[in-house]
Amino acid sequence: MKFDELIAKVRAMAGKLDVSGVDFLAVQVNITGDDGGVFYIEIKNGKISIEPYEYNDRSCAITMNMSNFNKLIDGKLDPVAAFTLGKLKVDGDIGKALEFGNLLKK
Repeated sequence: MKFDELIAKVRAMAGKLDVSGVDFLAVQVNITGDDGGVFYIEIKNGKISIEPYEYNDRSCAITMNMSNFNKLIDGKLDPVAAFTLGKLKVDGDIGKALEFGNLLKK
């Protein structure tokens, strides 16, 4: 999968998420590897924004390779297990990363 295809997939999934209980969450996603890149997911005022840019005032940043991130958003990889096994790295507020992971499970 190419990076721009991943962004399109995440945007399509975001339209199905219930973010009504989230005040603010900004997660920068760093995808490593040949088809990697950086994008952010921001939840603010009940709306989700996904843009292919770095987010300087983020709650946290997660770093994964493309394959593992796809498994994560498809529900085939548990975020806690991924973190424990070193497949997911978190920089910043781990609680916000867990909140993000819980949103993906819904």
